[in-house]
Amino acid sequence: MTLGDIEKHIESSWLTVFGAFHPAQSGPEGIGTLVMLGPKEPGFWAHFTAAPEYADGLPDPLDRWSARVIGKISKTLNAKPFYPFGGPPFQPFIKWAHATGRVHQSPVGMLVHDTAGMMVSYRGALGLEAVLDLPENPPSPCITCENKPCITACPADAFAHGFYDVPTCKADLDRAGNDCMSRGCAVRRACPVSQTYGREEVQSAFHMEAFR
Repeated sequence: MTLGDIEKHIESSWLTVFGAFHPAQSGPEGIGTLVMLGPKEPGFWAHFTAAPEYADGLPDPLDRWSARVIGKISKTLNAKPFYPFGGPPFQPFIKWAHATGRVHQSPVGMLVHDTAGMMVSYRGALGLEAVLDLPENPPSPCITCENKPCITACPADAFAHGFYDVPTCKADLDRAGNDCMSRGCAVRRACPVSQTYGREEVQSAFHMEAFR
């Protein structure tokens, strides 16, 4: 099995491989390769909103969809599923994301991915016993980003003091002129790589409502 084989297998579920790494002694026991999965764009939102979890009116539809779909994939691929929800305790997805070498810390501190930009999110991970060959990772997209628009994009100036001031961010969300709730975080949208990824604004609004 290769990463390409996994990519082909999950594409019908509108998921994609956001990176992988060999956990060695620092990861889950018995796992040779941990493969991180995220939404495949464009198109993920239309796929998800057609699923029964979205329409049944029960809490946490996206988490329940992820558990069902990735759980099924894991059985087919003889892998162990991991999720960024369902705790405490929670799996260290941020640590794992960095371990893939495909995400980096942006100038404002948020994760930035080589293809998803600051719209990167993880729906789960597959733990494989085999140690797969992994490609060389690209450098951080921030290296060649000349203007770094993320630094000044926040309408609440929640990054003005060199860190993410969450209370300031949340307090400004309902202010007239702040469109983060309807379109998604302005800082994430400002990233040039985010703008090429194709995530729909309604999907970002869904996540913003959960954040608030």
